[in-house]
Amino acid sequence: MEYFDIVDENGNPTGEIVSRDEAHDKGVRHRTAHVWIVRQSLRGYEALFQKRSVNKDSFPGMYDTSSAGHIPAGDEPEVSALRELSEELGIEASLDHLSYAGIFHIRYEKEFHGRMFRDNQVTTVYVYTEPVKIEDLKLQESEVSEVRWFSVEDVWKEIQTDRSRFCVPTEGLSILREYLGR
Repeated sequence: MEYFDIVDENGNPTGEIVSRDEAHDKGVRHRTAHVWIVRQSLRGYEALFQKRSVNKDSFPGMYDTSSAGHIPAGDEPEVSALRELSEELGIEASLDHLSYAGIFHIRYEKEFHGRMFRDNQVTTVYVYTEPVKIEDLKLQESEVSEVRWFSVEDVWKEIQTDRSRFCVPTEGLSILREYLGR
């Protein structure tokens, strides 16, 4: 069973822990780490989006942040960010490869697979700009069904009016855009 640190509004651990199930059943605040993989193209900046497995407990089959995951109790955001890159995409990175971009909050209640899911997260965002070839990635099938490059600006425009393809948090994409100078 996975356990998370319960955190205050700023993402600082309170000294208490909570199981993953209880965190999402009751909406207990915990931490996550997100990594945006970006590259420049002729059209501007592109980000690698992962399509979530249809078996995920939230937003199955939708495109999301390049790599993301919960921070286990006792871990730090950058350690979790590196682990998620490795587990989900097969990218072996070091701290030197991550650039801190910001922090934001996620809070919602929604039903998935016939069960209520309550999320209350403080999310740390990093950017990874090393070269990435999709064909070289090793996708974790239980988490990711595919990956695809999308224009950051095209996705930004789409999510303002249509949420049928992307579940990426608006605040997370906004932090990426600010980081990229948009």
